[in-house]
Amino acid sequence: MSATRAEATAEKRLVGVHAGGEPHWVGDGFPVRSLFSFGAQGGAATSPFLLLDYGGPVEIAPSETVRGVGEHPHKGFETVTVVYRGELAHRDSSGGEGVIGPGDVQWMTAASGVVHEEMYSREFTRRGGTLEFLQLWVNLPARDKSAPAGYQTLLRADIPTVALDGVGASARVIAGELAGVRGPARTFTPVNLWDLRLPAGSRVTLPVSKGHNAILVLTNGQVRLGEGKPEALRGPSSAIFSPEGGAVTVEATEDASLLLLSGEPIDEPIAAYGPFVMNTKEEITEALTEYRTGRMGRLN
Repeated sequence: MSATRAEATAEKRLVGVHAGGEPHWVGDGFPVRSLFSFGAQGGAATSPFLLLDYGGPVEIAPSETVRGVGEHPHKGFETVTVVYRGELAHRDSSGGEGVIGPGDVQWMTAASGVVHEEMYSREFTRRGGTLEFLQLWVNLPARDKSAPAGYQTLLRADIPTVALDGVGASARVIAGELAGVRGPARTFTPVNLWDLRLPAGSRVTLPVSKGHNAILVLTNGQVRLGEGKPEALRGPSSAIFSPEGGAVTVEATEDASLLLLSGEPIDEPIAAYGPFVMNTKEEITEALTEYRTGRMGRLN
């Protein structure tokens, strides 16, 4: 085997494992725990991904009062929300809106600036039930931070599934490509987002491009990672891998639900303040001014 071939198929090195922190409330409707963030783990290690919050599972009582996160701005990145249980409604100042339920995904591009709200849907508010979801922030390179805001609703029926082995392991391809199957999400930089289900006893080796960062997010269950002396991981938690090598091996010791994130790092400085992620402090100041003066729009 040539050196190039061996390097491409070698396991990526596990850099760190991070258990979910204590839950905290976002708005009045979302109890979440952060499974990784560029501030805690270092931007280079997780780029192009900025953070991931896992919400629930939590039981929501029936109500006539819609809860969630009201009108607020974003600029310079994208948010990706995956719903496992429950139902969420979104609308934004670019005209994007949609309701997503179990298996659905919404991909919002804040880019040059947008104002939006994220709430329980009215139907879910009235009937109540279990809420479980996650939200990922994906950075944009400087050249695309001024792109128009946009919104993609990716329904469960439009997200293809790839069988990974003969015992029921599978991956929904939300973004990027796996086994020749492409996901429906449009991305600005090379990004893979695979939603995995591994039954107990299954073992899969996932291809990840050499030079790309990879993060495995385990929401439920327990797995072992890597060859030799595998690392045990119990959800909710995340595992971050180095860009060297071209594969990640996962063995499920219990039924497990995971998300594999991988992508080409964005080698640029990060300046972040609340809902804004730019490259310089001056750009943050400009973003604040744009929001306060209404240039990012408003919700009616």
